[in-house]
Amino acid sequence: MRFLPTRVHGVIDYLWGIALMASPWLFGFADVPAATWVTIVFGAGAILYSAFTAYELGVLKILPMPIHLILDGLGGIVLAASPFLFGFADQVLWPHVLFGLFSVVACFVTRLEPILTTGRREPA
Repeated sequence: MRFLPTRVHGVIDYLWGIALMASPWLFGFADVPAATWVTIVFGAGAILYSAFTAYELGVLKILPMPIHLILDGLGGIVLAASPFLFGFADQVLWPHVLFGLFSVVACFVTRLEPILTTGRREPA
């Protein structure tokens, strides 16, 4: 069931990206290079493709929302698996898993099209 408006998803995208990039210092794993770089790359990547997404908070509005959500889902899976893929699961696990799962859930609950202020859906 897709109940999350794209406008709210957009706000979450930017906050999620910033929080993910700050997480090594917030959660105390900045001394684990692989874990730190994964969060910085994924956070910056999410902010970048959000800026290119065709929704209310997109800057260039090139990337269709369904493609954005696919990137969220696939990126979330890789982020959640990254402690195992990059060999730092014994040092840092939960921030990557939880941020990744959040991204996967968001891709399934967000509406596929922005809604105009009149309540009509924006044409594709």
